[in-house]
Amino acid sequence: MRNILINAMRSYLVGGINKHLANIEVYMNTTIGIGEHSDIIETIELELDKVAAYHDKLEMLTKYFPLEQVEQKEETDEES
Repeated sequence: MRNILINAMRSYLVGGINKHLANIEVYMNTTIGIGEHSDIIETIELELDKVAAYHDKLEMLTKYFPLEQVEQKEETDEES
C-alpha cells in the first residue's frame, strides 16, 4: 500500500509540473488570444513558481519516502 501511495503522489506531482510547463510553452509560442495576461513575463514567472513548488515536493518525496523493494521469489530448477 505504501508504494501505491508514493507512486500516486509522484504521478500527481509530475502531472502538475507538466501542466505548468505546458502553460509556459503556450505563453511563449501563442501570445495571440491571451488578452488577460498583459504581462507575459510575470505570468511565466508565476508558472515557474508553481513548477518549482511541485519539483521541490517531488524531491522531498523521493528523498524521504523511497519506494520499498519487493522481494520476488526465485524459482529454482528443482521446482520446475
